[in-house]
Amino acid sequence: MKITRKKHLEIKIQSIPSHPKPKVDLEQYSTPSVIASDLLWNALSLGDIEGKNILDLGCGCGIFSIGSMLLGAEFAAGVDVDKDAIDLARQCMNDYNINNMEFFESDVNDFSPDFDVDTIFQNPPFGSQKNAERGIDLQFVNKAHEFNPNTVYSFHMASTEEFLINYYEDLSFEITHIFRYAFPIPRIYEFHTNESKNVEVIVIRAKL
Repeated sequence: MKITRKKHLEIKIQSIPSHPKPKVDLEQYSTPSVIASDLLWNALSLGDIEGKNILDLGCGCGIFSIGSMLLGAEFAAGVDVDKDAIDLARQCMNDYNINNMEFFESDVNDFSPDFDVDTIFQNPPFGSQKNAERGIDLQFVNKAHEFNPNTVYSFHMASTEEFLINYYEDLSFEITHIFRYAFPIPRIYEFHTNESKNVEVIVIRAKL
């Protein structure tokens, strides 16, 4: 049954488990349900979910693809390179009895959808950790552009906003909205010294 209230969406997707074995080289952090539900609800109000084909790049455990289906998407697919994340996402899909949905274990750079993409959600690694691949979030932006969607919602570090605006515009994206969140980073890796730290992030809504 389609969810019709934002609070009900947040409660529903709270039951999607966090990643069981987060991998530091992939910078895996679960998107909090309060942030995911807020972004999904905004996307719904802007006409980007209901009846649309959704692609969730770097989907993790599937919070955006599953959330989109709960809000009336026509079809959703999630893509992630990590098998543990994909296995959990498929389990959640089955637990929620969701049809018209698929999850693919694949590097985003190697993936090609066999359907027309309306809306993309992506929360890529930021490349900010020591030994992390720099600019990996831009690889996601480039890949999203390749799929020629109507709309993209993409997470980035807020500190890179000015650079990102120029980057998107150079790809002929039109930036219509920038959503701002304090993203909590829990203490899950050995190098973390604080129990939790908030990182300022932005989500760019861009259209082609």
